[in-house]
Amino acid sequence: MSGIVYLEDGSIYKGTGFGAIGTTVGEIVFNTSMIGYDEVLVDNSSAGQIVVMTYPIIGNYGVDKSELNMNGLSANGLVIKDLCEIPSNYQSEISLDEFSKDMNIVGVTDIDTRSLTKKIRTLGSTKCVISNEEISETELKDLLEKTELREDYIKDCIVEKKHIEGRGVKIATLDFGGTNKAIDILADKDCDITVFPYGTTYEEIKEINPDGLFVGSGPGNPKCAKDAIGVIEGFIKDKTPIFGIDLGHQLIALALGAETEKMKFGHRGGNHGIKDLEKDQSYIVTQNHGFVVSADSLGNDLEITHINLNDDTIEGIGHKTLPVFSVQFHPEAECSYKYSEKLFDKFIDNCKEGK
Repeated sequence: MSGIVYLEDGSIYKGTGFGAIGTTVGEIVFNTSMIGYDEVLVDNSSAGQIVVMTYPIIGNYGVDKSELNMNGLSANGLVIKDLCEIPSNYQSEISLDEFSKDMNIVGVTDIDTRSLTKKIRTLGSTKCVISNEEISETELKDLLEKTELREDYIKDCIVEKKHIEGRGVKIATLDFGGTNKAIDILADKDCDITVFPYGTTYEEIKEINPDGLFVGSGPGNPKCAKDAIGVIEGFIKDKTPIFGIDLGHQLIALALGAETEKMKFGHRGGNHGIKDLEKDQSYIVTQNHGFVVSADSLGNDLEITHINLNDDTIEGIGHKTLPVFSVQFHPEAECSYKYSEKLFDKFIDNCKEGK
């Protein structure tokens, strides 16, 4: 089964198809993680994207579905160099090929992903169509040109309101489908947690009288999440302690009057260097984002707490007088957590002081 990758600038890469048979259009992005390909595919931040894994061998340990946070959103497609068809791991349930079929993810392998990644870095955010079915290049071009990419995937996030009982501070969580691990961390610290989905109003959340608001990660352009921005603005006026990660970081910045902008090709992978300006220390963390808070839009009330060591973009902000702070990276991820646990502790301490 043949496969093809067709970029907006007319570049064509030909390989072999796998996964779900079909043709799909999306924003092509690259991810530098060496492991976690299955988590990348079902991360709701990957919605609408065609993901290129830069590590050459993908699928070697298969997929353990019981370990995945699947919420209804997934990547549109996957492009890799070498597909391992016989995984070697005692926890593996199915192969990556079988998993891609189950998740309706179109795959193309035997691609020079080094060349493709360099192309993405040069072009920046690029529309792309991939296919592993019989379709002409003319048809691919027509499909690419007439398809408009979405930015409002946050409206499709599947989250149910739920309560996790605890004896500690009462936390309201705005969950956009990607914060299970962060919620587990707060639960392990004995917080009393109520999870609210996107679209919940400020008044509905205020009914539980929370000690703090946690804003999680999610997909799409943060400016499309107007409902969530309004909720955050309400709790800022109440001087409620707030902590946000990834998309939550961007939404908090917007609620505080700052601006966000689309990056040329984003940060995606488990090996990104950031610097904690207060501690004057650097760390390796997990990231998955294509938008960033604009440094020249912060105003006098906000300060930069973390920066990216590769391009100096903002990785964290804090309010100078209110108990509100956020980070762009994923502090709940395994490679980030040893350093980042203190961020959750800081949030909990702010909530205790607010009481």
